[in-house]
Formats: sequence, structure tokens, C-alpha cells
Amino acid sequence: MTRVLRQRLAALEMPVDGAAITPLSGGDSGAGLWRVDGATPFIVKRDTPERVAGEADGLRALGAVCRKLIVPEVLAEDGDLLIMQALESTGKRDGAALGEGLRQLHRDSRDADAGHGWSRDNACGLTPQPNAPLADGRAFQRDRRLLPLMRGCHERDVLDAALAGRVERAADSLERWLEQAPSSLVHGDLWSGNVLFTPQGPAIIDPAVYRHYPDVDVAMLTLFGGPGDAFFEAYWDGDRPADWERREALFQLYPLLNHLYLFGGTYRHGVARAADRILAG
Repeated sequence: MTRVLRQRLAALEMPVDGAAITPLSGGDSGAGLWRVDGATPFIVKRDTPERVAGEADGLRALGAVCRKLIVPEVLAEDGDLLIMQALESTGKRDGAALGEGLRQLHRDSRDADAGHGWSRDNACGLTPQPNAPLADGRAFQRDRRLLPLMRGCHERDVLDAALAGRVERAADSLERWLEQAPSSLVHGDLWSGNVLFTPQGPAIIDPAVYRHYPDVDVAMLTLFGGPGDAFFEAYWDGDRPADWERREALFQLYPLLNHLYLFGGTYRHGVARAADRILAG
């Protein structure tokens, strides 16, 4: 593969002569991933052309709006190959900078007329993500996020009928407690592994972008750990939603269903707990 990769990169006029090519972990998506270290290091991802196009589209969309978060530049795109700027991680966390950067992204991309969704479908991990826009964010969350994955999990026999019914009741409750709000551009899969702390500041990678409630990104950051108090102080700036526990449960339910769909019953308890938190109010 390395020889073929060098040939393809050379055809794209990427600098590969004498460069070291190192395989990296592709994460949950199963994509091939390499780092090319030459005069200017870069990352190469190999995936289906549809997924490559979706990720490139998301990186460009985020890069056009983010002023305080670093987004890898798309250097080239060729069918099943995506070539991106390489970022260096220091490992030194700066929760306040991440919070301020995410706040800037969500604030500056808010648009009451844009609707909820995106101009194209993409993927969250290995799961296709339907993004056909809807004017009402509650309807989008129910009909484009929760119910399709609930049905998919039920069809795979990883979600029993009783719990599927609780998820459906939670989805049907949204108009009774969640306000309609303008949409913001969201990263869409902002777990801690998709945040890098570079010498220049926090960076976000591997997006699954669409326009929706900004809580999507905040809830995802708290799902498998937490970004720390400094993050929340910077992000909310003293304006934490009064119903955050319920909102957090709602916007964690979709990724939990996605993990249940992909990886099976280990995530059933998380789905049940989130649905119950939503229904309890």
C-alpha cells in the first residue's frame, strides 16, 4: 500500500520524495490513516469517496467559521483519499481556550433562517447520518436523529421493544419542553478524541457537521469524561441553561444510540438512563 500511496500522492503533486510514511490508527471509522513526514508533514486518510467528501466538506465549513479553534486545512481530495494538514499535539489541556473557541463557533454561525440540518448527508463514525434540513429543531432531532437510529437498533436486536418505546416517547416529548431556537454549525462528533491541544491552541478534527442546537457539541464532550470547569466557565460565561441536565441527556441519546447500533449491548444502559432523564423532566 505504501508504494501505491506514494504514487497517488505524487500524482497530486504532494511532496513525498524521501518522506517517511507512518501508519496511524484510523479510530472507530475503520479508515486507513497515515502521517507523511517530509518538508511539510501532512495526514492522509483513505475511506469511501462519499465519506471522504463528507469529511472534507465539514472541515472546510468549520475552517470558514472558526477563529479561535484550529481546523486542519484540506490540502487535496481525490476519490477515496483525503490529504490534510498535520497538527502537533502537546497533550497540555486548555479547557478555557476550548470553551471560548467553541462558544465563538456556535455564536458566530447562529442563523435563524438556516434551518436545522445540512446540504448533504454525511456520517457519524461508521453510521450514515441523514441531514435533510427541517425548519424546526425539535422535529429534526426526532425525525433525523433519534427515531432512525432507534429503529436501526431494534432491527439489529440490540434494543428491545420496551426500551424502544421509551426512546420514542422521549423523542415525542420535545415540543413540550425544548424551545425552538436558531441553528448553529456544530462539529457533530465532538468527543474528547476529536479534540487536540496544539502549541497554537485547541484544534478539532474528524467532523460530522450539520446545523442544530449547539448543545450537541457540549453534551458530546461530557459523554465520555468531561472537559473541566474552566471549559464551562468560558463556554457559558455564567449563562448555563437552567434545564441543562435534561438537555444533556437529550443530546447524548443520539450518540449513545449510535454506539449501541455499532457496538452492541454494552451501551444499552446508557440509552435507558438518557431516555429516563428526558422523560423525568
